[in-house]
Amino acid sequence: MDSNNLIHWKRMREYDHKNGLKFERKMQINDSLIRRLGLEAELEGHSGCVNCLDWNQRGTLLASGSDDVQIIIWDPFRHRRVHSLQSGHQGNIFSVKFVPKTNDNIVCSGAADCRVKVHDMTGSETILVCCCHLGRVKRLAVAPDVPHMFWSAAEDGLVLQYDLRERHRCSSVSNNVLINLMDYNGPNAEVKCIAVNPMRPELIAVGANDPFVRLYDRRMISLQSIQSRNDSTPRYSWDRHYTTTTASTTASDDRDNTNQHLPAGCVKYFIAGHLLRRRDKKRYRAYASTYLSFSPDGNERRDKKRYRAYASTYLSFSPDGNELLSNLGSEQIYLFDVFKPSKPKFYETTDSTHKNGYHKECASNTSGNNGFCVNGCSSIDLIPKSAKFYKKVYSFNTPLPSIVDKIKVKANDLFERNDFKLAINLYNTAIALCPRAAVLYGNRAMAYMRRNWDGDMYAALRDCYSALNIDADYLKAHYRLVRCMLSLEWYREASDCFESFKTKFPDQSTNDFSNSLNKDIQKAINTKSDKSSHVSSDGNGLDMAFNMSNAVNNQEKEWRSLSYDYKKRFCGHCNTTTDIKEANFFGSDGQYIIAGSDDGSFFVWDRHTTNIVRVMRGDDSIVNCLQPHPSSCLLATSGIDPVVRLWSPRPEDGQKDEREVENSEDAAMANQKRMNTDPLEVMLANMGYRVPNVFEPEDDDTDQVGLQCRTS
Repeated sequence: MDSNNLIHWKRMREYDHKNGLKFERKMQINDSLIRRLGLEAELEGHSGCVNCLDWNQRGTLLASGSDDVQIIIWDPFRHRRVHSLQSGHQGNIFSVKFVPKTNDNIVCSGAADCRVKVHDMTGSETILVCCCHLGRVKRLAVAPDVPHMFWSAAEDGLVLQYDLRERHRCSSVSNNVLINLMDYNGPNAEVKCIAVNPMRPELIAVGANDPFVRLYDRRMISLQSIQSRNDSTPRYSWDRHYTTTTASTTASDDRDNTNQHLPAGCVKYFIAGHLLRRRDKKRYRAYASTYLSFSPDGNERRDKKRYRAYASTYLSFSPDGNELLSNLGSEQIYLFDVFKPSKPKFYETTDSTHKNGYHKECASNTSGNNGFCVNGCSSIDLIPKSAKFYKKVYSFNTPLPSIVDKIKVKANDLFERNDFKLAINLYNTAIALCPRAAVLYGNRAMAYMRRNWDGDMYAALRDCYSALNIDADYLKAHYRLVRCMLSLEWYREASDCFESFKTKFPDQSTNDFSNSLNKDIQKAINTKSDKSSHVSSDGNGLDMAFNMSNAVNNQEKEWRSLSYDYKKRFCGHCNTTTDIKEANFFGSDGQYIIAGSDDGSFFVWDRHTTNIVRVMRGDDSIVNCLQPHPSSCLLATSGIDPVVRLWSPRPEDGQKDEREVENSEDAAMANQKRMNTDPLEVMLANMGYRVPNVFEPEDDDTDQVGLQCRTS
């Protein structure tokens, strides 16, 4: 924040209390403090990986849980232990939470032994042991204003609710099952993470071993009991022995008739649009995809087959409760709008369109809509009020403001030099300043298409729609839109979209670009029609390959088909090795996004522009946990190392921070390669072998080179 803005906010603070609160939020964490963020202290006391961290509400205490099954309560300002408790767990502790309204004396924990325990720190004793789960307990959740209550999520597919004011008994008649994913997703469903909306605690977000994020309203859900259980011995997720229904089979037709207790309207589903529409039935059933290898210059993408499993490893609500952040394993970080969600982008050819394929509402719109239907002509993403030129619409030929035009020119130059990563960063900045400029979306779309990281092609398609919503005559955006559909293997939609374009612009239908595009469309349809012929549609243009599994019942299929798309995404980290990797908002206004990475670093993004702001070395191996202090610019992190690290702004003494990763864009590229590399190769590389194509440029003959031992 520059000095002029600082003076402005100081003056505004004097006028009224509301502006004073805004000033406090702005000053808690800003660009200057982030640039000076450095290591303050290392808290030593654990003898194993530190898998979970939690601040109390006042920020005076920090709790940590570890593989050593020990819970430690720290004084973060004196850098010392306050309490140390042997939890009694027989497996790694994955989650620890302060229970609200208990004077910070009560802490709950969940672990790999399938147990949930509640501990009284004053007497160093365990006051509750819950054995209801039959899978590893991965996350616990609390709500700041809901006293004595918490929730648990485990790999047995269950979400359980606890109220410490009531007596709990682990039995088949205990009514503490809030959600059972097995009722809808089949016996292999696992719950990986859970979060409670801090402003609307009735809203609970659940992440599972699939790409979907589920948002439940627990006011509409009645607690259920476990009605059948063969024994009480904890079992792995593939050996399930209980359900919350009177009858349970793996066939979806039979399970549709079971006593499922989730009423209509109690849940919303969210997913990145490109993951909703997998074309290959076999690949999507296993959530498989290709992985990347790169040419020596790092710009050419070469696809190789690899199977990957998508799972949400962490969910977090923004401080105001309006947004939901999901760290998706094997993919990127996605931000969803909770109360004003948008549907995934697709090209609609239904009765609501003209004979030329354009949506009726779009065709009658005189504000510059492109005519393509984006699920009911949803508008451009909500425009941030901080944007300087957000009120004015800039069509393709309209001159941009000088400051924005300079950024665009520099971004174009970087694009010409094939530096697509930095070009995208500049386009992000320009769009943040001027979010109604068609050319900025069109140019960024092309940069996404050339960079082609995971999800980039769909992001480019979204940008093409945004550009065409602003300027319907933006020809390059039309061409790029069809190209995106081809790359996403949406062949029939690409053909329909191209035909509509030729009808609207007949004078452009025979030029070289159109002829080349038409040949590519026909070639793709002819060569791929047999492979994609098994994919069905739900009538709204959404491919339903992800619903082919018999384990998924009809209600689940309907919920998935109504999924909402993401608002923003954040790229650069790697999340493949562990399934407890967190992503969080940083700042009272959620100004920044933070997440750990498999390369031992943690990343800081600007939430508004989605650009990487800082990358720091946080662990010798992997950073899993990042928990911001409730009211100060203080960050606690942990990972594979048996220490808790505290980060705060360091003095402005001009000294270089040895833990800062200088070239964040190179780190992001390396992580993209890492995330799309065969897991076996990653494991061998971590064991000390030199494996071709892993996190390094490729040579032409690398496929013929065997494993080599890396020199010490």
